[in-house]
Amino acid sequence: MQELQQKINNLPEDLKKEVMDFIDFLTSRKKIQRLKAKLDWIGGLKDFKDQFTSVELQHKASEWRKGFVSSRQ
Repeated sequence: MQELQQKINNLPEDLKKEVMDFIDFLTSRKKIQRLKAKLDWIGGLKDFKDQFTSVELQHKASEWRKGFVSSRQ
């Protein structure tokens, strides 16, 4: 790690900013990968098929996912 820090310290200020931006990008990409939905829930809403249309279920599922994701952050 000291080698990395030394290399960063030797960079001009504008390149240090790019390194920081790249680190932020890598960090956010990792968060996105963790939040990617698994498809193991397919068919999980079949009990609601008589209560809602498929479009209504899509909207409900989207609301539920948004609530779940925001509660995890």
